Amino acid sequence: MTTFTLGRRALIAAAVATMGFASSAFADGHQVVDKIHFLIPGGAGGGWDGTARGTGEALTGAGLVGTASYENMSGGGGGKAIGFLIENADSNHDTLMVNSTPIVIRSLTGVFPQSFRDLTLVAGTIGDYAAMVVGKDSPVNTMADLIAAYDADPSGTAIGGGSVPGGMDHLVAAMVMEAAGRDALEVKYIPYDAGGKAMAALLSGEIAALSTGLSEAIDLANAGEVKIIGVTSPERVPAAADAMTMTEQGIDTTFVNWRGFFGAPGLPDDKLAAYQDAITKMYDTPEWEEVRARNGWVNIHNNGDDFRAFLEDQEKVIGDLMKKLGFL
Repeated sequence: MTTFTLGRRALIAAAVATMGFASSAFADGHQVVDKIHFLIPGGAGGGWDGTARGTGEALTGAGLVGTASYENMSGGGGGKAIGFLIENADSNHDTLMVNSTPIVIRSLTGVFPQSFRDLTLVAGTIGDYAAMVVGKDSPVNTMADLIAAYDADPSGTAIGGGSVPGGMDHLVAAMVMEAAGRDALEVKYIPYDAGGKAMAALLSGEIAALSTGLSEAIDLANAGEVKIIGVTSPERVPAAADAMTMTEQGIDTTFVNWRGFFGAPGLPDDKLAAYQDAITKMYDTPEWEEVRARNGWVNIHNNGDDFRAFLEDQEKVIGDLMKKLGFL
């Protein structure tokens, strides 16, 4: 067992140890929150975008929230939206910003100066496994094919992602290639602004493969536009049952990316409580189950202090992992 495998397993162990699943709290049909404005730190079509819009769809469809609106604010690896929320805290009490593992990674690497500690922690909501994806016409059909193509022409086998160098999509690609016995730091990684642009680059042939969230690839895979050649789940995901896991293919790595919601600093206690109540009740609605199932998400629910403990543990473990990979 390599030290990298130990780091990888520690990451999952820390995540599992701090995951709190939602208790049964049946939505009673009464509106909990009048309106929510979802602030999305990346472009359309990415995992943040899908999570915010899917959550808003479920909350409004179940009658827990009156209306939901959405705003995409790309820039600075997510830092522009974080800065905006902090600088305009007093006028953003109706705003929830979606974020995920990159808020930890990008704070560690100094992409932006803030961290999750500068925001009001509302709730962690879901997990999304990562996937390696190729175009429908690619000769690559398995991870073994991708590794063979990489061995034959490393510089011509670029892997793209919707995050900055050293960001989550890059980190996942590095984890997978390292677990396959290759030097993670030698992998040619091309960054794009969010998952939608990265997927467009794959479809146009700019990159050989795409490291992305599974939920971002499912619809295109079902439409026959892309092929999912490996998933970082411990077992196959029902929403993408034909896609093999990495471990099935002899690549000993698993990874899940949490996603959740943050409020402006100083968010009033009653507002915070209402948001947390609405999200907790959402889990027991058919509207949420429909959204969750079609995206292949895993329910991971952490409120408030539990969310903070989860993030602090992840910060330590990911920081250690990135140091081993040479990203820090």
